Amino acid sequence: MFDIAIVGGGPAGLTAAMTLSRSRFRVVVVESPAPPRNAMSHGMHGLVGMDGVSPGEYRARAWADLDKYGMAVRRAVTAAEIVERDGGFVIACEDGDRIGAGRVLLATGMVDVFPEVDGFRECWGKTVIHCPLCVGWENAGRSWGVVVSTAEQARAAAARFAPWSRDVVVFGDGTLTGARDLGVEVVPGPIARLHHAGGDLRAVELADGRVVPRGTLFWRPRQRQVPVVERLGPVLDEHGFVKVDQEQRTSVPGVFAAGDLTTDWQTVVTAVHAGASAAYWVQKDMRGSYAALGEGQPVEHVGEFARAGGEDAVSAVEKGARHGVA
Repeated sequence: MFDIAIVGGGPAGLTAAMTLSRSRFRVVVVESPAPPRNAMSHGMHGLVGMDGVSPGEYRARAWADLDKYGMAVRRAVTAAEIVERDGGFVIACEDGDRIGAGRVLLATGMVDVFPEVDGFRECWGKTVIHCPLCVGWENAGRSWGVVVSTAEQARAAAARFAPWSRDVVVFGDGTLTGARDLGVEVVPGPIARLHHAGGDLRAVELADGRVVPRGTLFWRPRQRQVPVVERLGPVLDEHGFVKVDQEQRTSVPGVFAAGDLTTDWQTVVTAVHAGASAAYWVQKDMRGSYAALGEGQPVEHVGEFARAGGEDAVSAVEKGARHGVA
């Protein structure tokens, strides 16, 4: 039914949808109806012309722009499985629907695995942050705490966060030693509780009962891939991110990836860039398939996946039909 299926409707996925729409490819954006990962953010920053826009408003504006072209549609459903079928793909959705596409672009982001710490969720995205470039400005001038797991991270903390705070304390897990050698105050021991007022952090309480007054806490929780990516099984790097080459191809032929699922450099601006870049390589790959066919198909030709509908789209994939081939 579609030339390209984009799984994930955040900044990377929507930017890719715009680039592909303007390249005259039929696109479906499969986006989970669950709240997005940045739903708790008060605003998205770094996007010139839209600085501070809420995640919901950003998506609304993006779809208003996409709708002008009429080349992209949104399916508010969770993708459960992606299966390759002889040069195409079938996306099985949790509602039982199946979507056929010639190529797949993963833009699913990551799943944050929150620590079991009282107050963490209430403060997350406000005064417990994972990216100083995202919300450092809103937390500037406060007393900061930085959760680290290595001496190298502790040693770099004071200089790294100096633009936002001159009062930086490091929270370790009890394994960091030689605090004076690290050049920063280290508070050892596991964190048990965050004292706050409506998400406004006031203090960090350790497991042994110590309470350290802090106004902001930099804490990057552990992350994992979303289930549909785990089931697809692309090769991951040593940090658990999807490995892509210079053309943003994954180890699964015909599947590309862009955005947070490929990197720990997770900002709106980098996701937008990755989405546009991936879309360029996807459309180039699709155009290349025209040349390989040698049938003189025009670039704007809408192929088998776009012409077919409903079960016919899935049948086209299962029969091995390629984009642009009847």
